[in-house]
Amino acid sequence: MTDGVLYERTLAHGPVVRIRRTSADGELPVVAVLEVDRRAGTPRAAAGGFPPPLARTEGGSDDDVCEVLEPMARDDATIARLMRERGLR
Repeated sequence: MTDGVLYERTLAHGPVVRIRRTSADGELPVVAVLEVDRRAGTPRAAAGGFPPPLARTEGGSDDDVCEVLEPMARDDATIARLMRERGLR
């Protein structure tokens, strides 16, 4: 995957859930965020930019940050709760 994307899946109603590394390659600690791109698959997606993060973590490797964020990214109820808590829904 590109742009530091470590994990990605499409929700049934269109948005994309993504774990994205925000630190540079080789930089420690590895910093990653969990985000939901509601523009995915629409003409607005070409505008670029990143959605606001739902969660953020740091770790020693890509695997370490995925271990923390991936359970949240795989659970629709958790994604909905995080979006609601941050006023994104």
